[in-house]
Amino acid sequence: QVQLVESGGGLVQPGGSLRLSCAASGIIFSIYAMGWYRQAPGKQRELVARITSGGSTNYADSVKGRFTISRDNAKNTVYLQMNSLKPEDTAVYYCNADRVLVGGLVMDYWGKGTMVTVSS
Repeated sequence: QVQLVESGGGLVQPGGSLRLSCAASGIIFSIYAMGWYRQAPGKQRELVARITSGGSTNYADSVKGRFTISRDNAKNTVYLQMNSLKPEDTAVYYCNADRVLVGGLVMDYWGKGTMVTVSS
């Protein structure tokens, strides 16, 4: 059974920092791309950052220079370091694991999310 368990969310003041973690089990972690998505109230879920199995990263324009995604394959864990947080970063943050198989089938798993609230 695949499980992605996020942690590290909470309440932080504008300008502050948080580090989210996502621990994966039930998959061969090292061969999956890992991503962080977020969904604010009344908005669609959006990609925040993604890291491939090879370590390549991409970020949403809104978080470039402030957020850093990393992975530790030995611990089956992906991280999202969030600095200079803004109120508009407030959302539920979800961890995602994806892998494209031969033929184009996508294996796709989601965590249950962790709430991040940026407010004074």
